[in-house]
Amino acid sequence: MEYSITHLEELEAESIYIMREVAAQFENPVLMFSGGKDSILMVYLAYKAFYPAKIPFPLLHIDTGHNFPETIEYRDSLVEKFGAKLIVGSVQEAIDQGLVQEEKGINASRNGLQTTALLEALEKGKYDAALGGARRDEEKARAKERFFSHRDEFGQWDPKNQRPELWNLFNGKKNMGEHFRIFPISNWTELDVWQYLAQEKVDLPSLYFAHERSVIDRDGILLADCDYIPKKDGEEVFTEKVRCRTIGDMTCTGVWKSDAETVEDIIKEIATTRMTERGGRADDKRSETSMEDRKKLGYF
Repeated sequence: MEYSITHLEELEAESIYIMREVAAQFENPVLMFSGGKDSILMVYLAYKAFYPAKIPFPLLHIDTGHNFPETIEYRDSLVEKFGAKLIVGSVQEAIDQGLVQEEKGINASRNGLQTTALLEALEKGKYDAALGGARRDEEKARAKERFFSHRDEFGQWDPKNQRPELWNLFNGKKNMGEHFRIFPISNWTELDVWQYLAQEKVDLPSLYFAHERSVIDRDGILLADCDYIPKKDGEEVFTEKVRCRTIGDMTCTGVWKSDAETVEDIIKEIATTRMTERGGRADDKRSETSMEDRKKLGYF
């Protein structure tokens, strides 16, 4: 009897294969965890890849100090569920140590300051590979990444110096002090992620589902009202039914008007929308090459 696999099964198999390659090729890998749906997917894939053993990678969360409270609550519950080891890199500590300087002004954000905290955490832990949930369909700079993305001894990325990956053969060779960023779900789309999470019945943060929230409208982007965002003159706080499509620092993560209260509703919404997933991220709008510039300096 002939058996054909679904596209989700094919994506799952590819991602699991890459994770097992990382475990085989690297001595001290770490799995980046933001609390967003992609990093949640990564944790569940890692669980499947190595079951019945525990996930062999510690989870590394770079904490800006300006997270949605729901993100931290969900992170801690997921770590407990899987018995994983959690490591937290702190932007606030980097500020206190004088490694970075807090931005000032109305549109100040700690999002860009994550790079220094990330590189410090990777160096401190002596991690030679960091797995992340970035996908090629998210943003044009991320579309340039390979599955195994080399970083030099300063943690920097050269998009013009990428290694070929023919026939799914991955070259993890590196010099002392260098490391790799690994992207096992590169070929997934936003819709693939949601369809898989629905199929696997994965519990998700409440932020992804429509809820009443106090927001402000800044330059066409709805931002969740919080103590981290100073208000402009004339800016009013109002209540709107919204949800998050991406989850990051509260100062730059736009929320999305929505009535989607279930995963099935979200899938229908995504299938018909014309706005990109990161269309509400204020940090991506600072310049035309905002993401690529940050990635070259070590951002994920």
